[in-house]
Amino acid sequence: MATALPPPSKRTRREAQLPKETNVIPADLPFVQVQFRAADTGHVTGGMTRVPGSATTKQLELLLNGLLDTTDDPTPYSFSLVNSTGAPVSIDSDIYTDVLRPKHQTTEDVLTIEYVPQAVFRVKSVSRCSATMSGHGGTILATAFSPKDGSRLVTGSGDGTARVWDSDTGTPVAVLKGHDKWVLCVAWSPEADVIATGSMDSSVRLWDAKTGKQLGNAMKGHSKFVTSLSFEPIHLLEGGKGIRLASASKDCTVRVWDVASRTIIQTLSGHTGSVTAVKWGGLGVIYSCSQDKTVKVWDARGTQIKLIKTLNAHAHWVNFAALSTDFFLKTGGFDPFSKDTSSREIEKDRELMRTNAKSRFLKASIKNGNVMERVVTASDDQTMYLWNLFPNGVVSEDACNAKPVARLVGHQKPINHVAFSADGRILASCSFDNSIKLWDGMTGTYLTTLRGHVAAVYMCSWSADSRLLASCSKDCTVKVWDIKQGKLYMDLPGHKDEVYAVEWSSDGRVVASGGKDKQVKLWKH
Repeated sequence: MATALPPPSKRTRREAQLPKETNVIPADLPFVQVQFRAADTGHVTGGMTRVPGSATTKQLELLLNGLLDTTDDPTPYSFSLVNSTGAPVSIDSDIYTDVLRPKHQTTEDVLTIEYVPQAVFRVKSVSRCSATMSGHGGTILATAFSPKDGSRLVTGSGDGTARVWDSDTGTPVAVLKGHDKWVLCVAWSPEADVIATGSMDSSVRLWDAKTGKQLGNAMKGHSKFVTSLSFEPIHLLEGGKGIRLASASKDCTVRVWDVASRTIIQTLSGHTGSVTAVKWGGLGVIYSCSQDKTVKVWDARGTQIKLIKTLNAHAHWVNFAALSTDFFLKTGGFDPFSKDTSSREIEKDRELMRTNAKSRFLKASIKNGNVMERVVTASDDQTMYLWNLFPNGVVSEDACNAKPVARLVGHQKPINHVAFSADGRILASCSFDNSIKLWDGMTGTYLTTLRGHVAAVYMCSWSADSRLLASCSKDCTVKVWDIKQGKLYMDLPGHKDEVYAVEWSSDGRVVASGGKDKQVKLWKH
């Protein structure tokens, strides 16, 4: 059923009747001096330039493309003013409206405007259910698209199985049978050839992604539920190293496995509560979140994994962590929007895939000349912390900055899930308070609240161009949000019960959702 937005409050109706303030730009507005600065490298482009105080973002975009000599194939940009307070001021319409009228700066100041290239491609919003796929005999708890594209989907369920689906045709490909109890988490290897599943039966199993056959025996070692899985990013596999897999468990440990031999390499102990999430970052660092209120940071670059730091900021269970580079770590060597025909050869050559993945990761993570990977942690204490643990890109105990960039407060109930946009610039958080909040991914500054769900929001997933966000909720709906407008873009009813998992494919073509009604739904444009 579709959920109707709540009626406007008395205060909202009263404010709507007040006279609107019109944005009339003064006719005698003088020129202002601006300098453009790249947000990633800090490089100043073109020196000082005089522009009208009423210059719009389109005019700034045209000027910047001229300075960069890219007028033949112009790139879209987003702009923000670098303020003396340190908090960037987004320029959405024009300089007068967003900078001069609010008195962030005056016409006598030199305006430093940071620019970030936006995705040249544009993902179309999904708007219809293209397939409803039945087969699972229990609640669907996890979904994951192949890193390669949106043509293959794996789902994990309470019936003890995982299933691989062809999302182009909406048909089943394989049933992954082997677990005795609920499958709680699923993950694809960076080369898209192996699927890992973790279960309440305390085991991790590996499967051939093409045939659905189990690879060897179950990987046993945990004594309680397996709660989270994360593969080592492919760009870290230098010198023919074998790929590793990290699994988190309710037994208070993280175990690192050799995928080829399916044996335990090392057990990471130290947590005193259930480990709720594990993330393997692009700098070679493992982050583990626990119900003991801590986040542990592990150096996994060598053969022996060592603890770097324990973060003790949260006051309650830490539920989830997200990385600013998540999209590029997930897709690895596959660029879903590359027009280069040689990209088809990448999957046949592991070294080429590794090189491509490394260049994509560096392009996404270099800010002001340093490799920077930000982490956000979400908790039952209704807060999040944004961390920039290795600001200089150097992984060591001495270089680790354990002071958070920001404490993100505003949610009224526990936070279930957090996700960085594909470009790492915006952060979305989902909570039991029925809302999704958006935050600046660099500074942690609060941006806006997305309201429309009428029950707890369980999860969200970004489109690859960072312009749209899909969310799923206890209210039986999936919703798509327009991030620039901060409004509901599409309401997608159809599920008959709570929706626990939602995933937007890396190529932007399809969204998958699943939940308590045991059905997988595919949504397309």
